[in-house]
Amino acid sequence: MDELLNILEDLHPEVDFETATDLVDGGILDSFDIVSLISEINETFDVTIGAAELTPENFNSAEAIYALIKEKLDDED
Repeated sequence: MDELLNILEDLHPEVDFETATDLVDGGILDSFDIVSLISEINETFDVTIGAAELTPENFNSAEAIYALIKEKLDDED
């Protein structure tokens, strides 16, 4: 989770990602941020996030993003 928080904080250092729950719905993360985030996640965690998983529910909080990453990692085992 710390690695993910570091990635998010690099995108928007002014946001408290540990408590924010409206990253997409609140306009904190825009489409460019999502593309950058997915690229960093793919590189850092060695997972591939598909287009079908690009939903606000999966990206509205750090916890939701981390749950998606964990799900992808579990699928690879």
